[in-house]
Amino acid sequence: MTTIETVEQFESFKNQEGTVIYLFTAQWCGDCIVLAPQLPAIEAACPQAKFYYIDRDQFIDQAIAYDIIGIPSFIAFKDGVVVDSFVSKNRKTAEEIIAFVNGVA
Repeated sequence: MTTIETVEQFESFKNQEGTVIYLFTAQWCGDCIVLAPQLPAIEAACPQAKFYYIDRDQFIDQAIAYDIIGIPSFIAFKDGVVVDSFVSKNRKTAEEIIAFVNGVA
C-alpha cells in the first residue's frame, strides 16, 4: 500500500482509472494498529482496487472535506469520483473492509 505524501499525490491518485481506495489512518490510532497486519491480505483479496494510506493528521483538510469522523476510514473513488465510503468511529474487520471494496469495485 502506497502512502500519500503530498496534496498533489492525493489529487492525482484519486483520479486514476478504476477503483481507488483511500485509507485514512494515524500513527496514534489503536484500531489502525490492530488493522495494519491484515492489510496485505485485504489488498490480496481485492486486486481490482488500488489502495493508498493517508495520514489523517497530515491531511486534515482532506479528512474534513470527506467527512472523516473516525479512523480507520475508507473512501472509494471510481474514475475520479467518490462512489462510497466506510466511515465510522467503530473498529472495522477485514471481512467488512473486503465486502466494502467488493461492493464498489
